[in-house]
Amino acid sequence: MGPAKWKGRRLPLLPLRGLLVYPSMVLHLDVGREKSVRALDRAMLDDHMILLCSQSEVNIEEPSQEDIYRVGTVARVRQMLKLPNGTIRVLVEGVTRAEIVDYLPNDDYYEVSIRELPESESTDSEIDALMRTVLNQFEHYINLSKKVTPETLAAVSDIDEPGRLADVISSHLSLKIKDKQDILETVDVRERLERLLDILNNEREVLELERKISQRVKKQMEKTQKEYYLREQMKAIQKELGEKEGRAGEVEELRTQMAESGIPDKVREKVEKEIDRLEKMPSTSAEGGVIRNYIDWLLSLPWNKQTDDDLNVSKAESILNEDHYGLEKPKERVLEYLAVQQLVKKLKGPILCLVGPPGVGKTSMARSIAKSMGREFVRISLGGVRDEAEIRGHRRTYVGAMPGRIIQGMKTAGSLNPVFLLDEIDKMAMDFRGDPASALLEVLDPEQNNTFSDHFIEVPFDLSNVMFITTANAIHNIPRPLLDRMEVLYIPGYTELEKLQIATRYLLPKQKREHGIQEGRMLISENSLLQVVREYTRESGVRNLEQQIAAICRKAARAIVSEENAETAEPIEVDASKVKEWLGPPKFRYGMAEVEDQIGAVTGLAWTEVGGDTLVIEVTVLPGSGKLTLTGKLGDVMKESAQAAFSYTRSRANELGIDPQFHEKNDIHIHIPEGAIPKDGPSAGITMATALISALTNRYVSKEVAMTGEITLRGRVLPIGGLKEKSLAAHRAGIKKVLLPKDNERDLRDIPDSIRNEMEFVPVSSMDEVLQHALTQAQVHSPVETH
Repeated sequence: MGPAKWKGRRLPLLPLRGLLVYPSMVLHLDVGREKSVRALDRAMLDDHMILLCSQSEVNIEEPSQEDIYRVGTVARVRQMLKLPNGTIRVLVEGVTRAEIVDYLPNDDYYEVSIRELPESESTDSEIDALMRTVLNQFEHYINLSKKVTPETLAAVSDIDEPGRLADVISSHLSLKIKDKQDILETVDVRERLERLLDILNNEREVLELERKISQRVKKQMEKTQKEYYLREQMKAIQKELGEKEGRAGEVEELRTQMAESGIPDKVREKVEKEIDRLEKMPSTSAEGGVIRNYIDWLLSLPWNKQTDDDLNVSKAESILNEDHYGLEKPKERVLEYLAVQQLVKKLKGPILCLVGPPGVGKTSMARSIAKSMGREFVRISLGGVRDEAEIRGHRRTYVGAMPGRIIQGMKTAGSLNPVFLLDEIDKMAMDFRGDPASALLEVLDPEQNNTFSDHFIEVPFDLSNVMFITTANAIHNIPRPLLDRMEVLYIPGYTELEKLQIATRYLLPKQKREHGIQEGRMLISENSLLQVVREYTRESGVRNLEQQIAAICRKAARAIVSEENAETAEPIEVDASKVKEWLGPPKFRYGMAEVEDQIGAVTGLAWTEVGGDTLVIEVTVLPGSGKLTLTGKLGDVMKESAQAAFSYTRSRANELGIDPQFHEKNDIHIHIPEGAIPKDGPSAGITMATALISALTNRYVSKEVAMTGEITLRGRVLPIGGLKEKSLAAHRAGIKKVLLPKDNERDLRDIPDSIRNEMEFVPVSSMDEVLQHALTQAQVHSPVETH
């Protein structure tokens, strides 16, 4: 039929759902919608011609004009058959492309006027090449998809018309309706072939990927089936041999361990439940390892295991004295604990806190306590710990979860009653992960630690039989609630005589042994050791002293193996000159007290985290306008003490013989040397007041006097802390007289007799007494006059 026949032709419209018909296609359609049935009836009454257009959406039952594509196929109805279910099956043959020009008013069915879209019939070599390429790609598609029969390829290959070839191939492809509609709407033959070629290329790539994926999955399935078959064979062989392997053997082994462990009933129930879960879990499950790890922890903890305490007080005392020289208070406290436990038989473990500078033997003291009691010893360091989970553990929901350090320590100890050392408890930190110090409250509270709860273990654990010992350098860094649960024992440091005894009894033999120096090969006198103590160390403990002794032993070892000494094998004597040769010039001046009496310079005593120390406070009076200058990196408290001393001096100017107007015409500069070191605390109050009054009255301060005490505006001397450490520092510095607050007189009994016999301690209650002992009567000239 020519184009003129179709121009403006009115035809009934049959909307198709999920289907598209190309020209020259012959296929069956099932029609069920009322409008579609009426459209078919109309076509049969006329010349059997009907327009087939696809719907853009399949699910629309009553499509509107917008839901139907504008381009479709004019088809001839060849046959029509009514099925028993009311559906009509029709055989249609596509004739030509056509476009809907307009919808005509008709309520019974869709009726449209159409315009034919004729194809160009011209052919050239480029179209021939496109046809061959399309056929070639279609052949690849058939080989990959297996959905199209080879006979179809043979039928398609005989088509000479390029447009019809594109339509027939498109009808055999599994494309979306939208893509098929694009082909239908492409009237130009060359463009249609190129469009089809793009679609065939994409389909071929997708099919190749599908085949690769299918092959990979098939290989994996074959491998899994093979492994399963081999495992079943292995199980059968092991069964024949009577061997246990895999999850079943693992579960049986765990049940045996549980039966032999003697764990409490509550824990046993928990373990049994977890073993049952493990048994039912596939061997490939990742959670199986988590459960196995949890069961291992529950079975390895010492739920009922205890060591027998050796409660022989005399034996314990000899062990403590053998390991440590001095430290009378800690030793006495441990012996008291043993004596009480011997009488009571059951005592909640005390929590001792050993506080003192580095190197005084806090950690080794805890180890000796465990040795004297016959208990296991466990040590954990809390320095830098900032995560609460370090104490209480992680919950098992986390990857790599494990118990906290307390439970880990109990497993290491293997008993319910070890001596547990929590080292450096004052150096814990706090951040967004929680406050580990607060988590320790439950551990160190005797009323709570019998049911300590670890997040990982989830079963209460009894810590009430543990003897906890903590160590710290400074008590003020420990949170107050934690400190309240502990009994503090101060280890302030050692005197020169104690250091000498420690070096002779412990440090020197230990270093000789570690450096391979046999007995009698190196001789060092007490005077030489005392020289090392005085001139090469300045510390409260003995750690630096041990380093210096180790340095001497290294030099001696080299001298022993040298050629000069190899033949004679005479012992090496270490005297004062040898100490200077090996250790170099003295690092510290022994006897740091001033060489002569000074004006405006007073020796004060200070407490630091590494023990006591001496500091010289200097005051200079300059012409000016009453400005008070403080230098030397002072803290707020020390600055306030300086202000209090200044105000006291102004209030007593007449009685002290100072011009009452001195503060208006003079500047006062108070300086404390060692400006890089932070200094704070109220205990330098009387020292600064004495230096200020000395400078204003031009009276000398005795070089043999050092002092410590807090001052009030009315000149009262208030008590301070750390008297023993300050006394040791004064003794090291060669001070002969120490002025201390009267309220600190009770602390004098803590000071060793050797120091009390060599120094004079003068309790004072007011600044008048301080000045009486500190200032000499001599004056250079008259008191400072205002300028």
